[in-house]
Formats: sequence, C-alpha cells, structure tokens
Amino acid sequence: MATHKLLLLPGDGIGVEVMEEVKKIIAWLESKGVASFAIEEDLVGGAAFDDHGESISEGAMKKAHQADAIMFGAVGGPKWDKVPYDKRPEAGLLRLRKDLDLFANLRPALCYPALADSSSLKREIVEGLDILIVRELTGGVYFGEPKIIEELPDGQQRAIDTQVYTTNEIARIARVAFELARLRKNIVHSAEKNNVMKSGVLWKQVVTKVHAEEYSDVGLEHILADNCAMQLVRNPKQFDVLVTDNLFGDILSDAASMLTGSLGMLPSASLGAEKNGKRAAMYEPVHGSAPDIAGKGLANPIAEIASFGMALRYSLGLGDIADAVDRAISRVLDQGLRTRDIAALGEKTIGTSEMGNAVLAALQKEMG
Repeated sequence: MATHKLLLLPGDGIGVEVMEEVKKIIAWLESKGVASFAIEEDLVGGAAFDDHGESISEGAMKKAHQADAIMFGAVGGPKWDKVPYDKRPEAGLLRLRKDLDLFANLRPALCYPALADSSSLKREIVEGLDILIVRELTGGVYFGEPKIIEELPDGQQRAIDTQVYTTNEIARIARVAFELARLRKNIVHSAEKNNVMKSGVLWKQVVTKVHAEEYSDVGLEHILADNCAMQLVRNPKQFDVLVTDNLFGDILSDAASMLTGSLGMLPSASLGAEKNGKRAAMYEPVHGSAPDIAGKGLANPIAEIASFGMALRYSLGLGDIADAVDRAISRVLDQGLRTRDIAALGEKTIGTSEMGNAVLAALQKEMG
C-alpha cells in the first residue's frame, strides 16, 4: 500500500478547529488499513507570523514542495491588521499558490437537496445545482506588477494594480476547464470583460483558439463577467463548468457559494501542472478564518472535510473513498444535522466536533 505524504496547515481562527475533524477521518482510514498517510503539520498565516515573524517559513515551504497534497485551513483576522503588508497572513497563502504554481483553482458549487431551503434563492432556482468554477489562480491583478501606492506632486496618492495575462497562462487554465467539462455535461462558459479590458480581449481569443483546435467536441459560451454574476442569481443551473480569471473567479465563486446555503459547505482544490505523473496540489475550504466564532466550537467542518475528499480524488488516487466521503456528507445532511450556518430559524444545531463525528460515523457506515 502506497503511503501518501500530507502536509496539514491549519492556519488561524476556525481553520484549526475544522482541521481537527479531518484528522479524525485520516486516523480512522489508517486504522482500517484502507489508506496509509505520512502526516506533517506546520504554521501558516497569523500563527506563523506570531511564531517567527513571517506568514510562512522556509521549512514549511520545503515540506509543501515535498507533499503529495496540502490540506489548508484558513488565515487572517483583525489581530494582524497592522502587520507589514508583505508579512500579512494572506501572504503565506499567496506564496504557496505562486511558488507551487497552483494555477488551477477548482471550486464546486453544489446544492445538496437537504439544504435547498437554506439558499438565499428559492428552492426551485437552486435545487440540483452543480457548478464547477475553474479559476486561474497565479496570474492576473493579484500578482501583476507594478502594484504600488505612490505620492503625486499635488499631494494626492495614486494606487496601481496591474492585470497581466499571457497566452500560455490562459491556454492552460482553459484546457483544465475543457477536460473537466468532458467528465460532466460537456459545456464551458468563459467569463471575462473583453468589452472594456485588453486582458479580456486576449482571454476570449485564446480560449476560442484552444477550443477550436483541441476541444471542439465541448460546448463553449462566452459571457461577460458582470452578466455572469447576474445570471448566477437569475438562472444558475444554466452553468456547468465556468472558467475565468483570478479576480473574477474570486468574486463569482463567492457569489455562487451563497446559492448553496453557506460558505461553510464549499471545498476547493488548487492544482499545478502534472510533471512525471505528479502534480502539486493544495485543498482548502472556501470560507475564511471567521474570527468572530473562532474557538467557540461553532464552525461548520464540512467544507474542510469535502476538501479532503477532493484530495483523495485528485491527488491520492483514492476516488472510491472520495465518493464515500461525499455520500457521508449527504447522509448527515439528510438526517437533519445542522451547524449554525446552515440551520433554519429555530432549528436545533450542533457544533464543530459533533458534525465531524457525525460525518465520520456516516463514512464508517458507507465503507462497512
């Protein structure tokens, strides 16, 4: 049996709490002899800054490069609002993405039937929703240079962020989207702003070319990003795979998350290019560190658990176990178990540990 090298980076706030629930599942899988893991753990974000003055250490980065998969919790919080910009908690996350070249961010937006009434939209709009947002993660305005705030002669300040994309950066994320679409409903929507942004013009040109030359069997629709945001609220089930850039992907995936009922439900995967049969990969919940509820045992661990399911599927070659994790989550929700974020008004709720225990119990039943 292969031993899979996992690096756990719980981070800050509720990241620490939800990671504990993943550890329970890892321990049980090992105890049953169905998988073997070599686990390392390290600091990231504000916790790393408090310990050694950086948002991630060189030692942690070395472990990240060696891991088969990284499980990430969450970073940030008001405690670190005044630290230097380049040492802020989020800088550790951005460095992981950039140094490991994790260019493809996969964010499923899946509405479980049991949670359709928890959505911000009517049940008939979201029931059966299953969108996969493919976000380019290492280019665009978050990484473009120059990125400065400068002083002007008249005493004003001017802030500059630069949106930069190359042909290859666009082409490789488009290929990921088309490949995934072939495994789903075979339709890709590509979102940009070609009407006002030169990067959008190039994005549309490159996606069109890759489609024509390599994926003509897959449906392709181009959509302006602002119209896409509107359509996600108006008629979200028209989408299957949605590919877009770093900035728009950040915004659209958060909007899509609320269609499902809660940010606490959504996992994500960040993947690098495949090299010699292996690719760097990091898995994290879409939600943040939620400092307002950190340490209170109120956080929903399902997004972190589902992120581990994605790791099993995409990095560790354990698709059958990943399927069992997905079914276990559905089983728990069908039983009516709810953390505070997904509970209806007046509905009984359970805490982080209780929800994690419930998913583990359901997984044990699924796997016999």
